[in-house]
Amino acid sequence: MCFCGLVALQFPDDLLPDAVRVSAEIEKETKAKTFILGDTSYGSCCVDEVAAEHVRADCIVHYGPSCLSPCRRLPLLYVFGKRPIDVQQCAAAFRELYPDCQSHVILLYDVTYSHAIGDLRTLLCDIYPNVVVSLLKTDHSCGAELIQDSCVDTDHIDSQDDRVILKFGRQFSVKAGQSVDNYSMFYIGQEGLTLTNFMMTWNHCAFSSFNPETHTGRVESVKINKALMKRYYAIERAKDASVVGILVGTLGVANYLTIIEQLKDIIHKAGKKSYTFAMGKINVPKLANFLEIDVYVLVACPENSLLDSSEFYRPVVTPFEMELACNKHREWTGEYVTDFRDLLPGGSSHVGFPQQDQSAIEEETTDVSLITGALRTCSTTSSEIMNGRSESSSLVPRNQTFTVANTNTAASFLSGRSWQGLEPKLGQTPVVKAVEGRRGIAIAYEEEGVGNKDASTPLQKSLK
Repeated sequence: MCFCGLVALQFPDDLLPDAVRVSAEIEKETKAKTFILGDTSYGSCCVDEVAAEHVRADCIVHYGPSCLSPCRRLPLLYVFGKRPIDVQQCAAAFRELYPDCQSHVILLYDVTYSHAIGDLRTLLCDIYPNVVVSLLKTDHSCGAELIQDSCVDTDHIDSQDDRVILKFGRQFSVKAGQSVDNYSMFYIGQEGLTLTNFMMTWNHCAFSSFNPETHTGRVESVKINKALMKRYYAIERAKDASVVGILVGTLGVANYLTIIEQLKDIIHKAGKKSYTFAMGKINVPKLANFLEIDVYVLVACPENSLLDSSEFYRPVVTPFEMELACNKHREWTGEYVTDFRDLLPGGSSHVGFPQQDQSAIEEETTDVSLITGALRTCSTTSSEIMNGRSESSSLVPRNQTFTVANTNTAASFLSGRSWQGLEPKLGQTPVVKAVEGRRGIAIAYEEEGVGNKDASTPLQKSLK
């Protein structure tokens, strides 16, 4: 990649102290004009192409850890960095965890340790002939390059008889006649979103890990079945929901608009209402503002999709879980999909929505909610779905008989709330001069202390 024109430099929070020095060195050694992208709109592992386009950048340089999600707009260069790792201790931990030299193991790693994987493979390949070392592989139409000093030889991966698998920016091969479930997984890196994503996706594989910071290896004892049951509980909540909020958790991952449109379509066909929210980084107070939403579905990169929503007032599910709740042709088999691109037409896990019978006037499906124990009825008229209409539409054509028809779900919820926001009451209250307000917190103002007989505020006193 040639540095020229405008270059956007994206840094995670922990590398921002070095951003100015890196920018100055690049401008000194090249003819490029650099911009530092400090506060990303979403996760720092994703490339912030929107912020780069705001400064009309010609390319992006992404520093630090990355989820390697594909991008489509601008040329991209990854600089992972080199976190320290003791290769000898890592190899010793591997031999302790896998004493059988014929073990079939796939070696995965955090991108920041990619510089040492070549040396590790040299230490293991002679002793363990069935060890498969993954290779970092990007999928970007505009071109992407990786800066890494040592990586796996591609000739070792690409074999005529082996089946090559490319997932989450990692490419590896399994022997002919075998599947990934026949292999164990050895991960190099700290416990975090990357490891969780791997374990949820390949949940039939036994995982072990080596933490380069603590120099220890261990068998991952996380109860994957328990985690899957928690996700299944969220699916049941999504089945009970009547109003769904679609959270836009990325603006850079390829095909995010396509999956949003697909979610809108299946939610509508399941007889539910949907609203789209673009609010940047997600937190509890933001989502608490919309009490009419029963469940949220987060469209984000694979690592940020598995959001722990235990602190949220409403559950947050993934696109895969939303499809399980809405599409009766998709069944819960234990397979888990975190990459929403696999759900799109042509993807490895795509399941089409059932076609409506042209002759049937109405199709009704009833089951029992595992949360409330009540009967659930999903009823949609075939002709309406074909025409893209629904009986609960917010707008209808005006005619001479009536002008107001159905109200939308959010408006109905707002009208039934006891508090609907601040009421201006223009012209209904007297005009008074500015006075000193209350002091303290809402639960106990200073004027409301124990033994205070007159707890009225200065404003109330002035109005008497």
